[in-house]
Amino acid sequence: MAWSPLFLTLKLALLSTFFLVIAGVPLGYWLAYTKTKLKPIAEAVISMPLILPPTVLGFYLLMAFGSSSSTGRWLQDTLDIQLVFSFTGLVLASVIYSLPFMIQPIQSGFSNLPENLKEASYTLGKSKLTTFLKVLLPNIKTSLLTGMVLTFAHTIGEFGVVLMIGGNIPGETRVASIAIYDEVEALNYASANKLSLVLFAICFAILLLVYIINNGKRFWR
Repeated sequence: MAWSPLFLTLKLALLSTFFLVIAGVPLGYWLAYTKTKLKPIAEAVISMPLILPPTVLGFYLLMAFGSSSSTGRWLQDTLDIQLVFSFTGLVLASVIYSLPFMIQPIQSGFSNLPENLKEASYTLGKSKLTTFLKVLLPNIKTSLLTGMVLTFAHTIGEFGVVLMIGGNIPGETRVASIAIYDEVEALNYASANKLSLVLFAICFAILLLVYIINNGKRFWR
């Protein structure tokens, strides 16, 4: 069995999760506490990958960053960055496609915190940054971990988006889901079965971790 697609998939999932933690925590905080009338629009945009066909998102990313677009040409000529048919493009597509799986648990975690928790911290003279880092964030660690696990699992299972934006380049963009598809097309069912079993085991372990997190100590009773 070729291990390269599996290693590439795990690398993609780890990087996507890392970048989404950085973006997801402040964005989830803003969505939980903002009073702006634009909040429903922002929530709808973030949630679009949940219902949007992956090929649609992949197509628009392809159009936006391909060599025929002004943005794609500018990135290539100015910054020497190629997003289409590259691993960098896969990371960008995965971050966008997995965005709601990180944002929604974090937003829910902040929203469920008692309002007096933040007010008590301000009363004790703590700044907004200190309150955020030392009071609010530690109290949503379960939500944050859930978001990380769901994001990681979702990225592992991506197919349509990564195929559209990354293609099928061995060692560069050929992730496990695409490799399985290739093996089935070539009638190599034994190889497809081995890859599928590994992904099945990884996804099951990840989902089990999510339920352990959500049930907390009750799981061990």
